Amino acid sequence: MGRRTITVHHVRALLAGARRAGIDTVPLLQEAQVPPLLLGDDRARITPAQFARLFRALYRTTQDEFLGLGALPSRPGTFAMMCYASLGCRDLGAAVERAAAFYGLFPGGPELALEVGDGEARFAVRSDFVEGRAGNSGRVEERFLCECVLAIWHRLSSWLIGRRIPLLYAAFAYPAPPYAQEYELLFDCPVRFGADRTAAAFAAQWLTAPLVREEPALDAMLRRAPFDLLSRPEYGTTVAEQVRRTLTRRLRTSPRLPELGEVAARLAVSPATLRRRLRQEGTSFQQLKDHVRRDAAIAGLAESGEPIAELAARLGFSEDTAFHRAFRRWTGTTPGAYRIASTG
Repeated sequence: MGRRTITVHHVRALLAGARRAGIDTVPLLQEAQVPPLLLGDDRARITPAQFARLFRALYRTTQDEFLGLGALPSRPGTFAMMCYASLGCRDLGAAVERAAAFYGLFPGGPELALEVGDGEARFAVRSDFVEGRAGNSGRVEERFLCECVLAIWHRLSSWLIGRRIPLLYAAFAYPAPPYAQEYELLFDCPVRFGADRTAAAFAAQWLTAPLVREEPALDAMLRRAPFDLLSRPEYGTTVAEQVRRTLTRRLRTSPRLPELGEVAARLAVSPATLRRRLRQEGTSFQQLKDHVRRDAAIAGLAESGEPIAELAARLGFSEDTAFHRAFRRWTGTTPGAYRIASTG
């Protein structure tokens, strides 16, 4: 309980390639237990488990590692062979260079590049996914594919060296979408829009880190990839994440979430300092409380048979009507309708 839910905007983008190919996506949504009606509401969200099931269903149906989102399909097994090709490199820099060269062998694939300068390394995605077929602004699905490439590359690189690589920033070659706040959650770093290219930057010193994974570990990782690599890890590196983790743990054992002062004391800061740091990170204590309850509510409805009244009480709502109002505000639908659609 408590894992971050995923905006419906990303669900729509994930489906775009299949729809462009004329594939009926309703059975795929039903297989993933994602209510098709949710796609019509910008407020809607789904659980990571639902998103992973949908990804797998699309992968199986399209037989394309790009899920129909690229200019040309990427045959199943391409990503695995890139990983095996990179595993024997001396350090991360060499592995990234080899990965970029590997994908450069395939027409229509992402044009990847490692750029180094001024103590910074940037992993850039330069291809017609964003800059060619649809012009500089790119189409939503093309942007989404680039974002997936960046997220998977970052998490794969961190996995290869056995340490999380902190990103300095992520930049995107298109204007900020209405759901821009989702990007900082996805990449755990400052985000820039309207850049000259789509890239993620980190300290260049990480390029010399040795690879620590062996082939058996890679075999195990690939059985779960790319779904696990796309699932956003909880690193706990921001104040907002530390607060969210504290709230999530409390909600597992009590419907009463702690007040700001209690959380501030746990983090060894004053309440005023905690408010200020959350504000600097673009959020607030109340917003985090709402998000923790929202994500727990969606997970409870989609993934368990717990009665709605009991779920409402467990999440700290004194009345069912208050829970219904909050859930509709969060998702655009009622708890009952969400459950029926998810499990029907």
